[in-house]
Amino acid sequence: MPKQGFLTPKAIGNRIKSKGLQKLRWFCQMCQKQCRDENGFKCHTMSESHQRQLLLFAENEEKFLDSFSEEFFDSFMELLRRRFGTRRVHCNVIYNEYIQDKEHTHMNATKWETLTEFVKWLGREGFCTVDQTEKGWFITYIDRDPATIARQEAVAKKEKVELDDEERIQRFIQRQVEKGAGGAMDQGTSQEFTELQREDDESRVSFNLGKMAATSKTEPKDSKMKAVSDATSSNKSHSSWANPLKDQQSVTKKDGNSHGKSGKRKSALDEIIEEEERKKKAKVTRTENWLTEGIVVKVTTKRLGEKYHKKKGVITEVRDLFTGVVKMVDTGAKIKVDQQHVETVIPAPGKLVLVVNGPHRGQKGSLLSLEDQSFSVSIKLQTGHSAGKMVGGIPYEDVSKLAIQDT
Repeated sequence: MPKQGFLTPKAIGNRIKSKGLQKLRWFCQMCQKQCRDENGFKCHTMSESHQRQLLLFAENEEKFLDSFSEEFFDSFMELLRRRFGTRRVHCNVIYNEYIQDKEHTHMNATKWETLTEFVKWLGREGFCTVDQTEKGWFITYIDRDPATIARQEAVAKKEKVELDDEERIQRFIQRQVEKGAGGAMDQGTSQEFTELQREDDESRVSFNLGKMAATSKTEPKDSKMKAVSDATSSNKSHSSWANPLKDQQSVTKKDGNSHGKSGKRKSALDEIIEEEERKKKAKVTRTENWLTEGIVVKVTTKRLGEKYHKKKGVITEVRDLFTGVVKMVDTGAKIKVDQQHVETVIPAPGKLVLVVNGPHRGQKGSLLSLEDQSFSVSIKLQTGHSAGKMVGGIPYEDVSKLAIQDT
């Protein structure tokens, strides 16, 4: 009678019945066969195939025991390495996960009779770190993978190099300190650092800058150093504040000397005013919000629909600095958009524009030319204190077309 096939109903039924773990006492390791009950196991032991396997085992027992032991050890260590790594874990936890595999190699077929004996053997051979507690035996996997060892050696080598660099820098600094100390000893001078203290707590330290400024132009270098030392000593002896009127007079005198050719003298106040004006001109004031009523903008977002995308409109109202009400040019519809969803519009040369950001913000002007390479424009201002002045290099996003031209 032919043997039952793999997809026959009987074979499928046998696999369904044998699904899951069965009792270990009814498992034959030599034949790799699991029986469902005692009667089935008895029939198996009386079969001819089982008798042949026993004869093979009797010829070379050590060979089969070593083979089964090696399979059990490899599977157990692979599960420990992949599942738990180098963490400390109870041996029963690993074994319970190991025996969940129906095709695993049983321990009673190996040279180890119990799990405890196997764990002790792992510790003796150096595969794991083993320790016994009140809760049982715990093991920790020792990673001896060549890649891991190479990685650890690379890290240790890097740390050693960094440590060597630090030691080399420390030795260099120490040599420099010793060299400096040796040079000071050769010159016979020594420096002593003391705490800065006032002899009189009520005294005030003052500097007579006027005297120094007045003598800086007329006296040579040696007399200048003498004047500085005299001024410092006189300030320490008198302990009084410098006279601001005297300082201003000295500054005025100095300015008079520097402008003697032109015949004009500038006071300190005039110089301060001119300096502030230069700072105001040089300082570029920019703000995050640039929406302004009366300018033409283009809608850039598609969230409002295709009928508004890339269409132009006029800002009729600005709310909360960053939100504006835009009246569309073609349809007259009003929409509320955020500043980031619109962009400025650059008209043709000769048209009026409004500066919406930068140092000339709020000023009107006429567009002169476009600078495509730098993405900027040149305009001629028509309002403000700089009316009639031509300004170039203004970015596209800082100017926009005025709406009064379209009405």
